[in-house]
Amino acid sequence: MGIKDAMNKIDLEYLKKHPRSKELYERAKKVFARGVTHDSRYFEPMPIYCVKAKNSRKWDVDGSEYIDYWMGHGALILGHANPIVTRAVIEQARKGTHLGASHEIEIEWAEKVTRLIPCARGGFVEFTSSGTEATMMAIRIARAYTGKRKIIKFLSHFHGWFDYTVVDYNPIYSPPLVGSYPAGIPPETCQYTIVLPPNDVESVEKTIESGDVACVILEPGGASMGLIPIDEVFLKNLRKVTKDYGVILIFDEVVTGFRDAPGGAQERYGVIPDLSTLGKILAGGYPGGAVTGGKEYMSLLEFKVEGRRDLGRISHPGTFNANPISAVAGNACLGLILNGKVHPMINQKGDMLKRGLNDVIGD
Repeated sequence: MGIKDAMNKIDLEYLKKHPRSKELYERAKKVFARGVTHDSRYFEPMPIYCVKAKNSRKWDVDGSEYIDYWMGHGALILGHANPIVTRAVIEQARKGTHLGASHEIEIEWAEKVTRLIPCARGGFVEFTSSGTEATMMAIRIARAYTGKRKIIKFLSHFHGWFDYTVVDYNPIYSPPLVGSYPAGIPPETCQYTIVLPPNDVESVEKTIESGDVACVILEPGGASMGLIPIDEVFLKNLRKVTKDYGVILIFDEVVTGFRDAPGGAQERYGVIPDLSTLGKILAGGYPGGAVTGGKEYMSLLEFKVEGRRDLGRISHPGTFNANPISAVAGNACLGLILNGKVHPMINQKGDMLKRGLNDVIGD
């Protein structure tokens, strides 16, 4: 049996075992242009439709049980339906899901961020509703601070789906598409984004010397959730070069934040950026993101004159910024991380999984 025949057989068995998922997918294609609500959930012959999840397991509408290695796109470091996080959310929902006002939990949440993330210590936190929004804000802060326009990013590093950072993003299993950008993005916009190969500090320095570079942004754990690793020496050299030239260094820690270590990749590698973007784990599995960094950068968000119409500052509205539900979930999650028990446990389980996989591959 050839590969194509084998794949067809697998597809047929999959369809046979998931009739309810197939029915839902047919309905979904009538209301969603791509049939799903996230690119990563699309696959042939159809996606699975889940109904519940607990700890490391989830169940679909056809009764199939799965071990979940995806964990909410990386947002669930505590597993599904953690009882402490869930209890906090239920209690807050009874009090109100959106107060349309400031509240104490957002302060507690930010205080925990400043205790955990090295570049946040002595600085400020600005909450957003997603990791993409956090990246947008970080780049705007860098441009406002430096007065320059261009950004440097690295091939296949993902920083959200907005215009400036989606240039030359492609999954690691796809061929490089240098100079590419999705439909709907004007080529004129892309001239402000410079895409370089990772782990090459000389190309970074040469590009910075050409002028008008506001910031360098990267995933410090490597592209595609670390599948293309970043050299630790490169991170240290990149920190030195950006500091020498007065260019803002942004770590996109949406994936690595609170995961690689309680303080993220910057704690793990001992390389402290000027700004860091956060998401996923930050909000305990609920929508949320943040930018954090030194006061000299973050103070560009402060109101500088009486009244709110101050064109000399960076404006940041957002209906769901630090909303109570995300805030209590994030506050509970970071509280558990701060107690020092989460990372020893997940590291032990990760080592166990790696040993098991190596044993299987070795056989």
